[in-house]
Amino acid sequence: MRFLSHVLALFALAVFTAQPAVAQSILRDAETEAFLRDISAPLVEAAGLEPGNVDVVLINDPSINAFVAGGQAVYIHAGLIDAAESANEVQGVIAHELGHITGGHVIRIGEGYQTAGRISLLTMLAGIGAALAGAGEAALGIMAAGQQAAMGKFLAFSRTQEASADAAGAQYLSEAGITGRGSLEFFGKLLNQEFRRGIRQDDEAGFYRTHPLSGDRMAKLREVYTVDPAWDAPLDTDWERRFARIKAKLQGYVAKPEATLRDYPETDTSTPALLARAYAYHKQARIDRALEAADTLIAREPTDPYFLELKGQVLLESGRADQAIEPLRQATDLTRAEPLIASMLGHALIATEDKGNFEEAERVLRAAVGRDRYNPFAWYQLGVVYAARGDMARARLASAEQQVMSRQYPLALRSAQAAEAQLPYGSPDWLRAQDIAMEARAWMEQLCEMNRARCDTRRR
Repeated sequence: MRFLSHVLALFALAVFTAQPAVAQSILRDAETEAFLRDISAPLVEAAGLEPGNVDVVLINDPSINAFVAGGQAVYIHAGLIDAAESANEVQGVIAHELGHITGGHVIRIGEGYQTAGRISLLTMLAGIGAALAGAGEAALGIMAAGQQAAMGKFLAFSRTQEASADAAGAQYLSEAGITGRGSLEFFGKLLNQEFRRGIRQDDEAGFYRTHPLSGDRMAKLREVYTVDPAWDAPLDTDWERRFARIKAKLQGYVAKPEATLRDYPETDTSTPALLARAYAYHKQARIDRALEAADTLIAREPTDPYFLELKGQVLLESGRADQAIEPLRQATDLTRAEPLIASMLGHALIATEDKGNFEEAERVLRAAVGRDRYNPFAWYQLGVVYAARGDMARARLASAEQQVMSRQYPLALRSAQAAEAQLPYGSPDWLRAQDIAMEARAWMEQLCEMNRARCDTRRR
């Protein structure tokens, strides 16, 4: 499990709670990404989309949430994985979010804003007219009522979208032959949370909610799911086994070690428990215990690349880069150069400070970014290799790749311009340097416009 420092600025169309535009961090892990890709593939196909063109991205946020934000990507919070008890529950959420994508809801959300805006504007004008006529209190009442009506109109629009996504998600689960039991079970968890928090289940209490009430949603979905031929379909045992592993890894990585060791005590010798404890021990700098857990896992399944990756990561991050190379090299070979694992191997090779390892480091890192360009860590490491070799043009280009993904736009622009000046005219790398420079400029101009708008708003 690797935490990448780049962030996403997203307007979140949430499945469970409305969420404003925020900067959020991504959690990336080779095993987790493979799992999410595999469980979503039949749903993506049922939705009429290309599986390779839809990403499921894990967000480092403890809340129970998922959303889409433009494009063909589903964003899932770490808290949702922690709250779910099965892969089938996660599939229910993914199916719902695919309903938002196929329904074009992120694009159409502007319609809701426009309708609400028109109501707000008209009532504001009416309020101003009343004020000019000397009816001050009436003017305030008209404006307040208008704002309430506008908000209600927008939230009704959002609730309609959620109901549409529910129906689409149920259809995709059915066509994929996947039971909707997990979807209902997850909504049941949300309903229990509402009761515990004292949220009433009537329309008046739920007026300012962006989503239909969980009880209503469950009732409607239950009618659909229970008569579906897939209702009694058995769960995929391999998916459930893998879910238990990635859930344990995630807790070991994000939770406090004390909490992980409480939930996965040493008396538990299962594979998920060993994975969780390995990360907890590593965070506590109990390296021998972390390596003991990793070695136990490898002894059980010597060719599992993710166990080898775990051992290599613990060794690398504890300053034993030379010992980390072999398990990471095996994991890279077994996964056919999976980009995240290959980039870690490249890091280990560079960290030895042995120039004899740099040729292999360049090879695996180039393979990593060739398959996954959106890996700022791999680009940074590749830049180190180029700089050590004296190829400063490509070192600057690699830095520009890393900086633009890390939202360091002024640095990215300077690095790209320096690379462009030194690279062969018209070469693929020269063209890429131009592209990065244009992207960095565009983002910088957009940020300037946003800042000017904020300043104008404050002055008014």
